Amino acid sequence: MTEVASPPAASPVAGAVGGGKFWRGMGYLLAGLPLGIVAFVLAVVGFAVGVGTLVVWVGLPVLVLTLRAARGLAVVERRSTEWATGRALPPHHYREPRGRGIGGLFRALAEPQSWRDLLYAVVAFPVRLAAFVIGVAWTVSGLGALLYITWQWALPDDGEGGGLFWLLTGVQGRLGDIVINTVLGAVMVASSPFVVRGLVAARAGLVRGLLTNQTAALRARATQLESSRRAAVQAEAQTLRRLERDIHDGPQQRLVRLNMDLETVARRLDDDPEKARPLVAEALEQSREALGELRALSRGIAPPILADRGLGPALAAAAARCPVEVSLDVALPDGRRLAAAVENTAYFVVTEALTNVAKHAHATLCTVLVSADGERVLVQVRDDGRGGAHLGKGHGLAGLADRLATVEGGLDVVSPPGGPTVLTAEIPLVGLGESGPGEDH
Repeated sequence: MTEVASPPAASPVAGAVGGGKFWRGMGYLLAGLPLGIVAFVLAVVGFAVGVGTLVVWVGLPVLVLTLRAARGLAVVERRSTEWATGRALPPHHYREPRGRGIGGLFRALAEPQSWRDLLYAVVAFPVRLAAFVIGVAWTVSGLGALLYITWQWALPDDGEGGGLFWLLTGVQGRLGDIVINTVLGAVMVASSPFVVRGLVAARAGLVRGLLTNQTAALRARATQLESSRRAAVQAEAQTLRRLERDIHDGPQQRLVRLNMDLETVARRLDDDPEKARPLVAEALEQSREALGELRALSRGIAPPILADRGLGPALAAAAARCPVEVSLDVALPDGRRLAAAVENTAYFVVTEALTNVAKHAHATLCTVLVSADGERVLVQVRDDGRGGAHLGKGHGLAGLADRLATVEGGLDVVSPPGGPTVLTAEIPLVGLGESGPGEDH
């Protein structure tokens, strides 16, 4: 929203009526009337047309569009109210849209906050109109009376009486009119900031009453946290199952083979040492391979390079190991480590995505972009493969979404048949700290 500029400090009007907060309040009241007219007309006409045509089903999408418009105007009203008052409003909550077709339209109609937005558009119109008229009339009339001495000469003087002084005393006198109007104007101008502040508070109170719903927002937040907790438990269980399977299929089998070879070597050392020599060499090879697999598994969990040097070098190492060509671009704040949970999650997202690309995408190039601002880390992995990836339950990307849910992040996958596949993960920084282990390295 565009900010209303404050008048020059040298202006006597600015000195009389207050500073920037007054002008923000006036801008809020002035802009409220045209916005209120648009909202009122859309709400009344849309609701009337929608209800009137429900019998032929046309009214269903009309009502949904009307609620969507009311929701958009409510967003503008919340932002303008916060701008005018300088204080944040209590939270509000909209349900996540689900489904398509007729079912999706009915679910959109069942959204409580959208109906509150529509009700606000109707109820707030007379409040906006009254606030506009009172605020403008009080300020303009006060300025006109304060400056009465500069324009009183243009009033006709027929000698039959008139003016404020004559109405109060019954005596005609131009000097008396000047004094009374000047004093009254000074009082009105001096009180204009308080009047405007009261009108802004009245509108803001209506906004808090209808356009916010802290109870619903807190309830939704509790549901989200419960879902995140379940996702964390599920992601941990999946990780443990996969680790157990990988250890069983890889290092454990090699260690069993190593144990058998060493037992054979022990039996042959006494009777035929020469035949034991190749078995020792084979046992050494088995131990090296088992060690390499254990290192690979540890890199998939939390590689030492991530803890020691940070996300950028760890991703560079992961990209170098990928069999598909990887173009890596990591733009993180210089000299500052992210929280350990954020770095681990971002590393997990990239490595899992690269693994999926190598196994399933048949791609020749994969592009990884990682960026961060003050609120979130964005990770995007794009490949030129065959596409068709989705977040269906039981697939690897579903586990990735669960892992992101543990830190209240989100995952979006766009993968049309034939490609390309674009995976975008968002990891919030709020509540997860700003620096992870090794920040002083």
